[in-house]
Amino acid sequence: MATPHPHSRSTLRKRRQRPAPGSPPGTLVADPDAPKPVIHVMAFGPDDLEELDISDLDQLVGVVGRHPVTWINIDGLGDVDAIRRIGEIFGLHNLALEDIIHVRQRPKAEDYGDHIFIVTQMTSLTRSLEHEQVSLFLGKNFVLTFQERSGDCFDPVRERIRNNRGRIRQTQADYLAYALVDATIDTYFPILEHFGEVSESLEVAVLAAPRGRLIPRIHHLKSDLLNLRRVIWAQRDMINSVIRDFSSLISDPTRVYLRDCYDHTIQLLDMIETHREIAAAMTEIYLTGINSRTNEIMKVLTVIATVFMPLGFIASLYGMNFDRTASPWNMPELGWPYGYPLALGLMLAVALGLVGWFFLRGWFREVKTYR
Repeated sequence: MATPHPHSRSTLRKRRQRPAPGSPPGTLVADPDAPKPVIHVMAFGPDDLEELDISDLDQLVGVVGRHPVTWINIDGLGDVDAIRRIGEIFGLHNLALEDIIHVRQRPKAEDYGDHIFIVTQMTSLTRSLEHEQVSLFLGKNFVLTFQERSGDCFDPVRERIRNNRGRIRQTQADYLAYALVDATIDTYFPILEHFGEVSESLEVAVLAAPRGRLIPRIHHLKSDLLNLRRVIWAQRDMINSVIRDFSSLISDPTRVYLRDCYDHTIQLLDMIETHREIAAAMTEIYLTGINSRTNEIMKVLTVIATVFMPLGFIASLYGMNFDRTASPWNMPELGWPYGYPLALGLMLAVALGLVGWFFLRGWFREVKTYR
């Protein structure tokens, strides 16, 4: 990924949404370009489900507690007052609220006693690799998710809740939090499969005919893989900290599922390392191919130059302007009736002799042609 220009739009957005230096901890400064929050609620138990959109934040007070588990999803971070009000309703820590708005946080998990704050990242691949921060709060009977914009990878989880598939409706809020974190991690597998296909196509192209246009594509692939490795490494540490934390909000059965989620991150890291090694090997193959191609071209040019060197000598010898009338030794061949055909025949014989000698030495069998 290219480094943004110091005055690019993405850089200015990051500067605008950061609090001023010296601001008190927990200061909330929203990005003016961020969309306004859209709140969707799914409250459920083993036998019932309530799903609704919230327009008045006071409605949240009545929703939580009516069902064993309440999932509140907020799309958009453009309203500081609304986010602060949600924090007051659920007793969220101000530092966690600050991390919600100031996105690009490293994936992490923090225990605040009565709730756990988790930062994870969804990944998508459109024209480029994009990451979106998802901030998740796990309480005793609720889960809050804050997203930068609408559109996510949670639709399979929503369908499982609506259709009462699996065990998600029979469990507590901690299992829902696991399912959401697992869904974000699953977004990396299709991307790595795509990078695997890109690696194979680049490897075939490099082996067939190394070209300079392949280097930017290889560099772009290595940069994306490095970016993914950085994010997934932090995801692994985050899940490990949740597993090792002895918070009462996470039950032992859910920790077993989280260990499976941890295994997925290890698998992703192994895939990334494999692709990175392939990309590094492609660079070496490219450089080796370029050197080999240069050597073969130089060999061809050397053969041609070697053949024409004695021909040039013969031509230059008979191009000297010595006066034949001054001495019988001055270029006597110029007076012969077959002097010119003899010179041409001598040149042809020398050329054929050199070509034959090179052939016997095996030079032509080693020379490869490149398009």
